[in-house]
Amino acid sequence: MKNLKIYYISESYINYLRQFDKNVAYNKNTTRPYIGVVYTYNNYNYFAPLASPKPKHKNISSKAVDIFKIKDGELGVVNINNMIPTPIEELTEVLPTITDIKYKKMLEGQLTFLNNHKADLFKKITYFQNMYRKHHLSESILERCCNFILLEEKFGKYVEG
Repeated sequence: MKNLKIYYISESYINYLRQFDKNVAYNKNTTRPYIGVVYTYNNYNYFAPLASPKPKHKNISSKAVDIFKIKDGELGVVNINNMIPTPIEELTEVLPTITDIKYKKMLEGQLTFLNNHKADLFKKITYFQNMYRKHHLSESILERCCNFILLEEKFGKYVEG
């Protein structure tokens, strides 16, 4: 299994998907853009966004199906519910571009943890995707979840041009 990397996703692609799904997150600004890890599911490259550490992350149950806690929430979370299918051409690797030492150290910590636990991450992502596609998620989770099937369709149209 290849090592994960952290990526930026292009503003234009995010804006394209946001036309169809309000749960696709915005880029906050150039200093804290939408970043995440990429994995393959259902023959799509999926971008799974990361969230920077917040006190609330430590209180989230490890059993929550829609997030993956990074070092028990100490280093943030992966928002599984907000994953989006993404063309590789719309991604840029993050770490080589970061100059803020403190921010870079946090990202490196997140990435190290995720690479050391990627089997658990992928297992949780696959479980979540299966639950979503079988319509076995609660209404409250679905309300904050991207519409993967619709976004896969829009991804196809985007790639076709």
